[in-house]
Amino acid sequence: MPGVQARQSAATGDLAERYARVRSLSEALVGPLSETDATLQSMEDASPAKWHLAHVTWFWETFLLRDHEDGYSLYDEDWPFVFNSYYEAEGKRIARFSRGMLSRPTLENILAWRAHVDDAMQPLLEREELRPLVELGFAHEQQHQELLLTDIKHALFQNPLGPAMWDTQVPSARKQADDWYEHPGGIARIGHQSDGFAFDNEGLAHRVLLEPFALSSRLVTNGEWSEFIADGGYDEATLWLSDGWAWVQENGVRAPLYWREQQHFTHSGWQERDPDAPVTHISYYEADAFATWAGKRLPTEFEWEAIARGQEGELAAHDPASGNQLDDASPPLPIGSDSLFGDCWQFTRSGYLPYPRFQPAEGAVGEYNGKFMSGQFVLKGASCATARGHSRASYRNFFYPHQRWQYTGLRLAKDL
Repeated sequence: MPGVQARQSAATGDLAERYARVRSLSEALVGPLSETDATLQSMEDASPAKWHLAHVTWFWETFLLRDHEDGYSLYDEDWPFVFNSYYEAEGKRIARFSRGMLSRPTLENILAWRAHVDDAMQPLLEREELRPLVELGFAHEQQHQELLLTDIKHALFQNPLGPAMWDTQVPSARKQADDWYEHPGGIARIGHQSDGFAFDNEGLAHRVLLEPFALSSRLVTNGEWSEFIADGGYDEATLWLSDGWAWVQENGVRAPLYWREQQHFTHSGWQERDPDAPVTHISYYEADAFATWAGKRLPTEFEWEAIARGQEGELAAHDPASGNQLDDASPPLPIGSDSLFGDCWQFTRSGYLPYPRFQPAEGAVGEYNGKFMSGQFVLKGASCATARGHSRASYRNFFYPHQRWQYTGLRLAKDL
């Protein structure tokens, strides 16, 4: 299937088992939420938790069952209008900012729909020709698992009572050594290079020329960010890009999102902020300003990937499965990882643009990535809210430079 790179291998496992695991995690994540919680939409960038549950189910029903199961009838013919996200080829849909007005269908109705779709999907999971599309469905639902968590965190943050989704205490962070991964420069091969699944924006693999550089072995911490604030980091225009300085002034930004005094807001409510924990929920503008203040810079996406693969571009220096914490229904916590993956997505200075020879897929699924390649920046790695194993060295996350409700942080780079 165009736009998706996937082949059968021993590592992929049984599709039915993987399908059940992915789908059950989505439902486990809404376990702590009330009907009211699950309906909240705090801003246009975010969506209600129950909308995420429904949208991913719409994806399975639309692109698998409707298109590939003879005689399948939609569970409810009106629901595609409210649960389509941005697929123009699939017709009209409600405005994004109206998703929080969907008091109906209820969470119970949506869970019943999910069960219906899960039963209907079983025969399709045995059809090998559908494997690439099923793999895309897994990746799509995992992306929405992360969005569900970050969106509900932003919604609960609006409540002055600081409600907790999970009643747990955030553990202390692991203090990380201050070291650097050095790269001699030269030609590096970038992009997806294996038989496993990848999104279309990860290809095609191509060569880039790197100058000698080094990438920090650890993420910037809360304690370092506090020093940046104390030194007037948000007051010094020379540290900021012009658009970033305008954004700071217009929005009165004085700290990362979710900070107050010595605390920060988490899925477990307000907690004491650990100075050794990685700083998260910052914008690209803030990341760039901090790097300038520190006398360093942000890495390019190619530099980050070259280190993640190993200096020769052949052996992985870091296991992407080691850093992602979301493999059950526990709260995501950025507490410091020895891996490049996990804790938080890391800003690069690379604009989100197509690779050489990139072509979006035909049809609606071609709208998945390609049409967003304008005005955004690439982030690498994975966050503590990313499903385990979802990321990889070639993975390209992307956000607009002002957005910071995701678990976004930074890792410094320098020239050699």
